[in-house]
Amino acid sequence: MVQTLCVACACPQRAIGVSATVTAVSRRRNERLVNLVICLLASRRFLTASQIARTVPGYEHDESDPKAHASFQRRFERDKSELRELGVPVEVGTTSIFDTEPGYRIAPGDYALPPIELDPAAAAALGLAARLWQNASLSSAATSGLRKLRAAGALGEVVQPGEGVLSRTVELAPVARHEPTLESFLTAAREHRVARFSYRQTVQRASGESSVTPDRDDKLVWRELQVWGAVAWRGRWYVVGHDLHRNAPRCFRLSRVNSQVALIGKPDSYTVPDDVDLLSHVVRFAPVEHSHLACVRVPRHGGAGLRRYADSVTQEPGEGAAATDVLTLRYERCDWFATRLTSYGACVTVLEPPELREAVIARLRALADELPGGDNRELAGIGNEVSGSINEPR
Repeated sequence: MVQTLCVACACPQRAIGVSATVTAVSRRRNERLVNLVICLLASRRFLTASQIARTVPGYEHDESDPKAHASFQRRFERDKSELRELGVPVEVGTTSIFDTEPGYRIAPGDYALPPIELDPAAAAALGLAARLWQNASLSSAATSGLRKLRAAGALGEVVQPGEGVLSRTVELAPVARHEPTLESFLTAAREHRVARFSYRQTVQRASGESSVTPDRDDKLVWRELQVWGAVAWRGRWYVVGHDLHRNAPRCFRLSRVNSQVALIGKPDSYTVPDDVDLLSHVVRFAPVEHSHLACVRVPRHGGAGLRRYADSVTQEPGEGAAATDVLTLRYERCDWFATRLTSYGACVTVLEPPELREAVIARLRALADELPGGDNRELAGIGNEVSGSINEPR
């Protein structure tokens, strides 16, 4: 007679790969669980609790001592419960009708995963998912999962999206940059907890202020968000949820989060709408896509405000104070971006496009003309030097 305690396709991941930071007690428990699973898998017949105690390391005790035997039974019951929670199909039964004590085993057929067969479309979807997580908190798990599937022959060769040749999907470049706060927001979404964080909000400048300064500023504001989920869109991460300050749905770009994310309140403190479409919220509230590219030169240890938004950073030859980097930046409007670059003064040299260089030079000269007397010589010299080398970038 066989009674199935739990049947599921899962592996005891918590019992495998013990972290170096866990305590010694936790490590011994995980090792004992692994040994118990191996023992029950290897046995073709049901093993009684006494036989398991004599076989599996960690269960050793004096059976003649009532206290020691009672301690073993409690430990064994806890381990069975933990395996059941992990989805391990532990069976209870007897090998023959003459057995008076029930035994335990794990049927390999119930424990093993079925053969994994993926068509090219499904394999490509897995490759895209791993590509998405490559620079995020689950990068190692995503890459490891693809390698295991490939080793099992489930992936084979698939067509990389956007190309007409066969390639390995695990080698795709990441589609979204890493954000240190992403994991905290995902935890908040999973546990349905409110996230509190500081956000750099863009505000419009007054129309009467100087025309050579940026027409938009960043203001730090605190937000409390009932997180619904996160979306990677056009190379950036966004978090979507219900903004308690505005009492309305909002999305926030993670690159503009300016603090650690604090999870407040108890888990399951709110519910996510059933019909919510995260991507539609991002498309609706996210800034207009910056479709123009610019290359600017900055000192090796300068231009921190621009580096954060750079698509790429290329180091140029040079050491010490003469060391420089070339940043590739995206922008929407040439006039606004030129005003922003002008605010960096001599720290930034625009290499391309030409129309952006000319706009920056015009603003530098306008600013020089506004300065009284001879105070504008140095600034005018910067404008003349940049103007004279428009067609000869270093």
